[in-house]
Amino acid sequence: MAATRSSMTLSQRDTLLAMGMVLPAILYITLLLGIPIVLAVIYSLNDVTTGSPVMRYIGLENFRALLEMPDFLQAVGNTFVITVSTLIGVLILGTIQAELLVRPTRGKWIIRFLILLPWTAPASLSSIAWLWMFDSTFSPLDWVFRGVGFLGHPGALFGDFDNTFWLGRSGLALFSIILVNVWRLLPLATVIILAGLNGVPRDILEQSEIDGAGYFRRLFQIILPMLIPVFGVTILFTFVFVFTDIVTVFILTRGGPANATQVLPTLAFFTGVQGGSLGRGAAIALFLLPVLAAVSIVILSIIRRREI
Repeated sequence: MAATRSSMTLSQRDTLLAMGMVLPAILYITLLLGIPIVLAVIYSLNDVTTGSPVMRYIGLENFRALLEMPDFLQAVGNTFVITVSTLIGVLILGTIQAELLVRPTRGKWIIRFLILLPWTAPASLSSIAWLWMFDSTFSPLDWVFRGVGFLGHPGALFGDFDNTFWLGRSGLALFSIILVNVWRLLPLATVIILAGLNGVPRDILEQSEIDGAGYFRRLFQIILPMLIPVFGVTILFTFVFVFTDIVTVFILTRGGPANATQVLPTLAFFTGVQGGSLGRGAAIALFLLPVLAAVSIVILSIIRRREI
């Protein structure tokens, strides 16, 4: 009886200790994530502006008005185009880089350092550097293209103008944003996939090689299927990062030209903060939430099933 009482006391202490250790995380999530989301929901259901302290309840009117806004629908399309295109580029290039880095190479640590360099640079600083790269007059890319004959004469690959005007033409502006996002996220994806490649059992690869399996058969039938959970993590991080990112678009194009590169985060900022319509801006921002939750649940479910 005494042993039972002692065991119960020890169990209660463990429970109390566990609750004490989890409590800071719960408080952190509640204060830093829960309160802004609750405020956004309240604002989105009210007619509230930065010029007035009065809130007037209007129900779902802000959401209904968004669906009638051409800019909002274009921002939704641009957000998905940029996110999916960046995701495809990051997965393909990250897999190639990781496959090359996993091989024994002299000076591998220098190569890894150079690959990680874009990830260590502040996002605003790297975006400003890319802003100069895409300058309409002094772009180094245009200088190279003119030098190799791809630009500046009739029949040239990039046109007969002296400059490409990367951020002044809608298609090129969208491509420029995707290019910068791929450049920024490629190091993280490469490191994640590289860690997965190092975890593939060597004995399975050696046995398949003995059985006569070529490189591409080992890659597509053994290595890539075993990396599905790793790809899931990479997709999740890349999707969340790009889908909610405001820095690249804000610094490079501010949504232009003519809203051709407008995305949901920048539209929410321009509407809610610069435009003063907090309710409408909160409604735009809340549109991101169910999409992120659905994608996260699907990817995490796939990862969990593959791990089992």
